[in-house]
Amino acid sequence: MDLPETSAFVFEKLEEMGYSPQRVAGSGITALAGGKRSGKCFLLRADMDALPITEQSGEEFSSQNGNMHACGHDFHTSMLLGAAKLLKRAEDEIEGTIKLVFQPGEETLNGAKAMVKAGILENPSVSAAAMFHVSSGTPLPSGAIVVPEGGYFAAASDQFEITVFGKGGHGAMPQNTIDPLNVLSHLHLALQTINSRELTPGEFAVVTVGAMNGGRAHNVIPDFAVMKGTIRTYDEKTRAMIFERIEAIARGTAETFRARAEVKIRHGCPAVFVDGKVAGDVRAALSKVFGYAVIDPSAIGGAKLGGSEDFAYVTEKVPSVIMLLSAGGTQEGYEHALHHPMVRFNEEVLCQGAAAYAACAIGWLKENK
Repeated sequence: MDLPETSAFVFEKLEEMGYSPQRVAGSGITALAGGKRSGKCFLLRADMDALPITEQSGEEFSSQNGNMHACGHDFHTSMLLGAAKLLKRAEDEIEGTIKLVFQPGEETLNGAKAMVKAGILENPSVSAAAMFHVSSGTPLPSGAIVVPEGGYFAAASDQFEITVFGKGGHGAMPQNTIDPLNVLSHLHLALQTINSRELTPGEFAVVTVGAMNGGRAHNVIPDFAVMKGTIRTYDEKTRAMIFERIEAIARGTAETFRARAEVKIRHGCPAVFVDGKVAGDVRAALSKVFGYAVIDPSAIGGAKLGGSEDFAYVTEKVPSVIMLLSAGGTQEGYEHALHHPMVRFNEEVLCQGAAAYAACAIGWLKENK
């Protein structure tokens, strides 16, 4: 949420273009384009934050501060700044108003929620919204644009943390202990049955354990051990059921081995819902400009993603669409995917992304005036 240098850079560039940017929710920034002709308001969003990853991309401009734009948010910010320049030049032609939003804190799923709470959907009232997310290390060639159909597109994201309390002791005398590491081992396997035995076949959910920690010495059984993981769902009933089952399985497994478990569920962001009408209008506008580059969602394996996106807090309030832009395909030598320390992105798509941001907003406003 704290991006002093990036936020200052974006603010300065917008002022240079002739905008009157406003700071929102700390490092967040908004600016308005158009407004000279009557019409609705369309919101364009770009996220700005990075990840705590030491960059190994080999690029000459690699980050040196232990943080890295491994999810392409620097591309999103650059593309929206490019769109801002295009929109300023075409301001007299905009059938309404375009609200530019530069958002912090997407990776922690806090930024969009904070900016919505701070009022980015008001003054003027937003009628529809859109965002782009770049990809790399997929079969999609650079420049391919994916506009999904209506419905849920990116999963809700939640976290769980399970602490198992046992009784520590000497590793050579396990009979005098209650081993929490043994409990974690059984618990890890038991949690897999939520997907394999408790969900309807074809129903999407992910329960992934990302960390298991306990003990420090080879000959000591610790007093406690901790397991952490992530939950990804679309359906609210499934989401609630998984919360309940994680807690029940954790407590039951721990009691089986005479231990005790404490479960914490941290609610993240909801699922991203794509409005079919907005998606159709935007797809039509982009097809007029980019033609064959706009491809069917089946090219990415279907109409849903397992990843999460805090743009969901916007899609809860106004009809919206999230779109994908390929910034490096595997056949072009871009082997690593998002969140990898060696991921690289094809800068040739930056101009296309800027134009796509502008085109979808102008097209939607014209279609819905």
